[in-house]
Amino acid sequence: MIRYIRWCAYFCALLLVALLVNLARVQVWESAAYGANPANKRPAIERYAKPRGDILVDGRPVTGSRDSGQLLRYERTYTNGPLYAPVTGFSSQTYGTSFVERAEDAVLSGTDPGLSAFPLWYDLARGRPAGGNAATTVRSGMQLAAYAGLAGKRGAVAAVEPATGRILALVSSPSYDPAELSGTGARVKDAWARLNADPAKPMLNRALRETYPPGSTFKIVTAAAALDEGVVTDVDAPTRTPDPYPLPGTSTLLPNAATGCEDASMADAVQWSCNTVMAKIGVQVGLRAMVDAAGRFGFNGQGLRVPSWVSRSNFDTDMSQDQLALSSIGQFNTKATPLQMAMVAAAVANGGELKSPYLVEGTTQDDGSPVRRGDQRSLGRAMNPATALRMQDLMVKVVENGTGRNAAIPGAVVGGKTGTAQHGVGNAGTPYAWFISWAKAEGSPLPAVAVAVVVEDAAADRGDISGNSAAAPIARAVMQAALTPNP
Repeated sequence: MIRYIRWCAYFCALLLVALLVNLARVQVWESAAYGANPANKRPAIERYAKPRGDILVDGRPVTGSRDSGQLLRYERTYTNGPLYAPVTGFSSQTYGTSFVERAEDAVLSGTDPGLSAFPLWYDLARGRPAGGNAATTVRSGMQLAAYAGLAGKRGAVAAVEPATGRILALVSSPSYDPAELSGTGARVKDAWARLNADPAKPMLNRALRETYPPGSTFKIVTAAAALDEGVVTDVDAPTRTPDPYPLPGTSTLLPNAATGCEDASMADAVQWSCNTVMAKIGVQVGLRAMVDAAGRFGFNGQGLRVPSWVSRSNFDTDMSQDQLALSSIGQFNTKATPLQMAMVAAAVANGGELKSPYLVEGTTQDDGSPVRRGDQRSLGRAMNPATALRMQDLMVKVVENGTGRNAAIPGAVVGGKTGTAQHGVGNAGTPYAWFISWAKAEGSPLPAVAVAVVVEDAAADRGDISGNSAAAPIARAVMQAALTPNP
């Protein structure tokens, strides 16, 4: 009898061991699979059980959380949602996250290990600390100036601090209210469908994700390459360029919108935006040197994050001579994001050194204790310092007595470059109006801001579109805001 009891005890012990092994399998090896199962609602319930941390502009929150009383308890709210949507993105219980809401999701949702000195304790207790905050580099006055300047027209503005890479303004128009996508239910699904079907593409972040032909603003890159390569040694010397200019190897004549471009110097070509001169100079610089120069400014780069990913700006690496001529004036297949063109202006303003742009100054715990600081780093030298000084002078002349006079600011030094980019089949599309610029207060040793503005106003009269009339006033307003101290 005792023997049978003993065997029964052994069998019960074996069952207990099997139970513990299975428990370990479920909680350790299979936990990730169970957690990712769409039928498992517990992770979503836990994720929205506490208020989400905030995104800050000028130290003040532009986001919040609302107790919905539903199973997924806390929904995201936004202050001035359309104004800051290109910065914050959305946080939706139905459609996930985007932009800073996605890039800093771990901090904002309270799952980042850096939010606690003892993260293992929260793992054991199956809890999490309060969501942390993400402080952006954006200045509210500049953001508002850019948003008001676009006034609902399709386009974008990007502004950076040349010496550091801080993104001071990031606007895309038309915009949308990310609060429409918070929560669940038919209202959110209807908003998602409507926004995605809108031909104006309000959810497209044109400042980071859309690429445009940069037109004559790209002539800054071509001019810098010519100076660095020694193709041009005297910016005021005649270039012996005919008007119109025959594209190499073809019978196509390249005209000018400006007058007085025949045999113009490179200084005059930048000041008055002569296509012929800059196209010829690009051919003289040569394909390899032009590709290298464009790469130093950030074109053809992979993996730029601010911390959200940025679309790749393109300068073709394999072209014929006539294609190179057109690419050197920002046409053919040359494409750039507004942020990329702000980086071009910033490199000139910063003495040739290009800083990597970034949007998050730092993250903190709920009580303000720091978690991480923003990463300031250099992308290298886009041009020689002496070249940068010459380019600064050329850009100042554009604003003082050239095609960009609408960007002038009394009491400040402003450099700029206009652009009117053709696009569409046979250049039939309404041109894009561009303006890139930088500004510094009179007497200040360093420029405070570099700006890029693009306006794609399909409603405008084609003949009235120019960088000076459509884009330069917006850039001026943003630069004025940058030169005004925060209240």
